[in-house]
Amino acid sequence: MNAPSDEKAARTRVLLADDHSLVRAGVRRVIEAVPHLECVGETGSGAETLRFLRATSVDVLILDLNMPDGDGFSVLREASTVAPDTRIVVLTMHAQPEYVTRAVREGANGYLLKDLAVQDLVAAIDSVMAGGSFFSERAQKALADSVRTGGASESALARLTGREREVLAAVARGLTTKEIAAGQNISTRTVESHRANLMRKLDLHSVALLTQFAIREGLIEGPDGAP
Repeated sequence: MNAPSDEKAARTRVLLADDHSLVRAGVRRVIEAVPHLECVGETGSGAETLRFLRATSVDVLILDLNMPDGDGFSVLREASTVAPDTRIVVLTMHAQPEYVTRAVREGANGYLLKDLAVQDLVAAIDSVMAGGSFFSERAQKALADSVRTGGASESALARLTGREREVLAAVARGLTTKEIAAGQNISTRTVESHRANLMRKLDLHSVALLTQFAIREGLIEGPDGAP
């Protein structure tokens, strides 16, 4: 009589965090096809993801690095405090060494590329639940390259602070200084300071160049919907 409930209790509880509903739908189908996995929710922003983790028990978080209100790296950092027992598998389009190494530093237990999600996702979830880690082949190569170069290949983007990345994404989306200040709950003078620091650090001295950089690095989507 207790077998069904015991089986349900033993399922791995998975949360999907991605700002694209089609991506979440595809990943959900993969999870729901596996009896020992259960999708307990979907979120489309960093703030929503952290709220869900505070309110609901989650075994594994499947996390995209691109979020409309910041980035997945900030979620990685905060999740260790909000939900320290939750394992995190990054699911992203970014295979660059600086992304993989930073994700590992921020607490990721696994790193998958979206073009291999169907192939590797279940194995990755099972591996991190068993206390291990899982990195797709290209992510492993990126980590190896980073070790060989001693991290010298770190990009300009990886050197920005989390707040600078948020301001950069907002600037690239065309928001005004007042809109950015209101959205980030900071003063307009602070926004102007961050923008000046961005231009100095990146050596890009116009909003158009900052926007091109943000699109190229995947912080926002381009006008055709491509990263």
